[in-house]
Amino acid sequence: MYYVLLKFVLGLLMFLMTAVVLMQILSRYSGIIPRYVWTEEAARFCFVWIVMIGSMIAVRDDSHFKVDLLSFAENDRQKGIGQLIVHLAMLLLAIVFAWYGCLFASFGLMQHSEMSGINMLSIYVAFPLAGVTWAVFLLERIVGDARLLTGPAAKARAIMPSQKEDE
Repeated sequence: MYYVLLKFVLGLLMFLMTAVVLMQILSRYSGIIPRYVWTEEAARFCFVWIVMIGSMIAVRDDSHFKVDLLSFAENDRQKGIGQLIVHLAMLLLAIVFAWYGCLFASFGLMQHSEMSGINMLSIYVAFPLAGVTWAVFLLERIVGDARLLTGPAAKARAIMPSQKEDE
């Protein structure tokens, strides 16, 4: 449900940013509508949230870019070990991001934007939220890595637990 909400909010923010930038372009190069000073700031704030929500979705989908430093895995166990190392490193980064993101967000609590006057916490909270969301999604990935490590028999049991209960 949270994942679906993230995708919906991402689409909404993309639409909003496109509309705001289009409004900014039309006001700058035509006399049709008046110049809006808040549009640049709104587009920037939307962009911050788009990047953070996009990164959350990329961690969940495992669609972020990868660099193969280790040789290709020959079996599920080797694949599980390689993925576990990567996902644990990402989890460590997510925890650091969440921790320092909270400190950054608390700094934003004392600031207001120049144009719109909104509290900057509404923008800065995207960073700790991203770190926490990455951690949750990575824990899900780490469970999958552990299943690969335990072998195909345990993997089959983990996939179909209801069949054993019926017998």
